[in-house]
Amino acid sequence: MKLISGSHRVGQSVYHFEWCPKYRYQMFKKEENKKLCENILEKIAQRHGIIIVEMAVMPDHIHLIADVPPTMSISQAFHLLKGASSHELFKRQPKFRLRYPRGHFWSPGKFYRTVGDADAETAINYVRKHKVHQTTLNGFCQPSPS
Repeated sequence: MKLISGSHRVGQSVYHFEWCPKYRYQMFKKEENKKLCENILEKIAQRHGIIIVEMAVMPDHIHLIADVPPTMSISQAFHLLKGASSHELFKRQPKFRLRYPRGHFWSPGKFYRTVGDADAETAINYVRKHKVHQTTLNGFCQPSPS
């Protein structure tokens, strides 16, 4: 994973997302449904500028490692991924409505965690060292006055 640079910013916002169908039903046991869900999530992510690094559609839950645009919040990313995929799954698999007649495919719960190529200890040591040296990072940060 590499740092993404843009206008006045450099960074990385990669997350591990996990969520499951309501009542943890095994909706993706069939390979056909699993592939459908994967395709839908890929299209939604692409449409909204989310880069999928890795995805695993399990019979009763989803794992997704994704690079989220810096202007997008975690809750917005979940809203887009879960909401649009639910809508699309019901549209393409009408039989799913028999299991979920009220139209709520995904459980309201979710899990997320930041991931990156630097662990917490590396980041803490970096900040500690820079407290002492007050250096700049590619012209983006100015040294604080002493």
